[in-house]
Amino acid sequence: MIRRFAMSLCVSVLLAACAQEAPPAPPQPSFIADGRPEALSDWGQLAVGGGALVLGDQVTPYTLATGLFTDYAQKLRTVWIPASAGPAGYATDDAFEFPVGTVITKTFYYPRATGGFDRVLKAESGMAHYADRQLDLDAVRLIETRVLVHRESGWETLPYVWNEEQTEARLSRAGAFVDLTLVSEAGEQALGYMVPNVNQCAGCHETDTTDGLGSRPIGPRARHMNTDFEYFDGVANQIDHWSDLGLLADAPASEGAPRNASWNGELPLAGVALDEAARAYLDINCSHCHSRTGPGDTSGLYLEASEPVGPHLGVCKLPIAAGRGTGNRRYDIVPGASEDSILSYRLASVQSDVMMPELGRALSHDEGVALIAAWIDAMSGGCA
Repeated sequence: MIRRFAMSLCVSVLLAACAQEAPPAPPQPSFIADGRPEALSDWGQLAVGGGALVLGDQVTPYTLATGLFTDYAQKLRTVWIPASAGPAGYATDDAFEFPVGTVITKTFYYPRATGGFDRVLKAESGMAHYADRQLDLDAVRLIETRVLVHRESGWETLPYVWNEEQTEARLSRAGAFVDLTLVSEAGEQALGYMVPNVNQCAGCHETDTTDGLGSRPIGPRARHMNTDFEYFDGVANQIDHWSDLGLLADAPASEGAPRNASWNGELPLAGVALDEAARAYLDINCSHCHSRTGPGDTSGLYLEASEPVGPHLGVCKLPIAAGRGTGNRRYDIVPGASEDSILSYRLASVQSDVMMPELGRALSHDEGVALIAAWIDAMSGGCA
């Protein structure tokens, strides 16, 4: 009797342990129309438990053809639209027209390196350790999750910083600094990762200063979204999949939509043309500011993928009010001479009054700098 009771107790303990280790059920997402919730979990977009970060019910992950560089962080992007709000409207060039109630999140994280919680691996943009709508928390270090919510008054940006236990992220309107050690085959380097404050978030997301509408999404545009994603039930093109899910209305088939090249840092290039990779990189990293309607419109430098090659793309263009940012170089781009081009100089710099982009990084993106240098060096003509 005692032996049978002991065996039964062991089985119960094992079952309880297994139950504790199981990831949580997908949470129910919420649209919070007012206020600034202190806890990320209040939004119901993500939940943690059992060594996993789990997407909420009907929360859809997505990626970009070429990713925005943020100090080699990985990014898990999601979107949720309440069923009662209706789908997003398709736009050829601009961000999709998401209805009020939409919640977009972007979680920044790094694969862990051995030797301590603050030691992380240097890797290109991607979604390492994500599968089956879960992120393996035993393998990654969560840093922050940014929430972009569409309210009646417009889009609002809210940054949340994860605790070291990886059990919750708390609102940090003033931003934060996270000290990390970035580990790669080349060695180690210190990284003071900066979580932007709410004003800095809004500064980047105000991509059109002419209409007074304030912040809006940057990544969910046709040319960035027209790429494949590995969903739970298989690989599909994102524009087609969103249309099938009812998340996107009036979109053409993906074959008829704009498409940027997919480049995730691989050098030498494989399966993508140099010009297409470089233009896609400048588009996602720079054109939300450097466009005819963006905050950098007065510079006369426009870096959208559709911009014709010429002075507005920087070719033989004199800078406007660049100050020390010129590096004593004369033109933004000197065809055939990246070493004489201001664009290369500013992309490589980590000085606060020189570097471009101005926000979102503390490190130089070595592979991105090399890509743009190779693109400039391949141009012919020079400047008079």
